[in-house]
Amino acid sequence: MWHKKRVKEIQKKLKEVELAGKTDEVRKLNKDLGELKKQEDHFKKKEEELAKKDRLTPWNVDTLCQPGFEKTIINKGKPNTDESEDEKTKKMMSFMDKHEKEIKKFGMIKDYNASRDYLRDNPHLVREDTASYLTLWCVNLEMQEKQALVEVVSHQTIVMQYILELGKQLNRDPRSCIPGFFERIKTAERQYVEAFEDEIRAFKSRVKARAKEKVEAAIKEADEEERKSRLGPGGLDPVEIIETLPAALKECFETKNVARLQGVLAAMPKEDAIYHMQRCIDAGLWVPDAKAAGLTPASEELKKMNIAVESDSDSEYEAVDEEGEREERGEGDVTEMPLD
Repeated sequence: MWHKKRVKEIQKKLKEVELAGKTDEVRKLNKDLGELKKQEDHFKKKEEELAKKDRLTPWNVDTLCQPGFEKTIINKGKPNTDESEDEKTKKMMSFMDKHEKEIKKFGMIKDYNASRDYLRDNPHLVREDTASYLTLWCVNLEMQEKQALVEVVSHQTIVMQYILELGKQLNRDPRSCIPGFFERIKTAERQYVEAFEDEIRAFKSRVKARAKEKVEAAIKEADEEERKSRLGPGGLDPVEIIETLPAALKECFETKNVARLQGVLAAMPKEDAIYHMQRCIDAGLWVPDAKAAGLTPASEELKKMNIAVESDSDSEYEAVDEEGEREERGEGDVTEMPLD
């Protein structure tokens, strides 16, 4: 506090001497101000180091044996390098399948004493796989918007993570830490209980973010699958194509008015008519005939509508073989437009 007050005093004095043109005093005050800022940076660095040390101070043997409760930050343990990722995944899935009901029962417990007794009776659940299952369950519950269940399961997830982390920090089997954890969490000072609750809030925030990502990804995937399913014979999306058509032409397809469509196309410049007609064929909005299945050049369709076009005006689409050209062509039709 004194440090900040002194900086303000020097800054105020500096403005005064600058206005008075006292260059010697300006240099001296600037030097003093620089020294104070260096000290301020040094103090801030020390404060950050102390804060970090405080955050990372783990429970130790003394806190398990004597009154007291040191908060801990939950971090992921070091991976077991003796197993491949595939092996670890298989073991985890096997454990989850075998003990799913037991894990879910623990995840629904709302009382510390009941949680302690349940883990004491089922010590095989005290492992990383249980924490992983509970985490995935929380994400799925969040995606289903089951907020009340998210609250309960998130709490139990952090309980499990604390016990596991405690075992790592003490280099002990985490199952032996069950009694000590629950004893301390029930008798702790408020500030340490708040630290535990902060962990739960941070976890729920991460769960919410992950659930949002998964929902967005699922929606995107569903939209892409829907888009692929409605692509026309030429690989174009009818929904996208119809939105880019001239208003009059778009109305013809939406109302399925073939006579009106012929009139609108006849009134267009021939190049534009061929361009839009071919896109409608490629998107499946217009089906020339059953055999051609959308592969007929646009100019052929325009000719059938008695719309005059140059013979080479759509040469880029002249891919129909001679046999197909000799076949009798039926009248086209406007197809159903998926507007949803």
